[in-house]
Amino acid sequence: MTSPHTRVNVNTLHRMKAKGEKIAMLTAYDFYTAQIFDQAGIDMLLVGDTLGMAFAGQEDTLGVRLEQMVYHCEIVSRAAQRAMIVGDMPFLSYQVSAEKAVENAGALIQDGRVQAVKLEGGRTMVPVIKRILRAGIPVMGHVGLTPQSVHRFGGWRLQGKTANSADLVLHAALALEDAGCFAVVLEAIPAELADQITEKLTIPTIGIGAGVGCDGQVLVTPDMLGITDFRARFIKRYASVKDVLSQAAGDYLKEVKDGTFPSSENEY
Repeated sequence: MTSPHTRVNVNTLHRMKAKGEKIAMLTAYDFYTAQIFDQAGIDMLLVGDTLGMAFAGQEDTLGVRLEQMVYHCEIVSRAAQRAMIVGDMPFLSYQVSAEKAVENAGALIQDGRVQAVKLEGGRTMVPVIKRILRAGIPVMGHVGLTPQSVHRFGGWRLQGKTANSADLVLHAALALEDAGCFAVVLEAIPAELADQITEKLTIPTIGIGAGVGCDGQVLVTPDMLGITDFRARFIKRYASVKDVLSQAAGDYLKEVKDGTFPSSENEY
């Protein structure tokens, strides 16, 4: 564990992998959630392009713009004093050219105040990753089910099920490590494959739907808190916040309607 006043960084994560200490990561999009998670000791906060789905109610992540990411990254970075903040590079912010990717990653660092960026893809992304790294910006990779390619996959499908596809995922992860990524997200792949990748890589693996053998885990916060109705085998609901919110709104509605709120205690 790091001290409460020391921000988690890439070296911290590598030491954690070396010691066998698991890394806990959650998504955050707003100030108070980020602050609560930071104070709870969560190691990494991902300002994910999942905000399109889990925050804005869209059907996928493809409509999220760089300006939205910068806005939410700045809020989360201001709230969290200890956790490492990683900002997602949204769709088409890095695929067009390496030059544009550096510019957009720089916006997340300069204006969003994150400590690193995350992008999806394997070998084809290596030149882009190297250019971003040359600018001094740490990069986190993401292989397996990459949500920005959902239409190419034909939906939200488990990756790496066949020997050939498993080999592709493995070599994609190896290519990202070789390119200089400080960590890699493994999403929706068989646990056995994730174990193999985790053993081969010297950088940390962060799993989501990839089994317990990864060096760390990440979940989308509204799913984990039971706010959304999204169901997947890999999700564990640690709270039923939707029920709490519904109950609170119902209680407020009743008291406003029957005139018991505000009471004398709430008046000046």
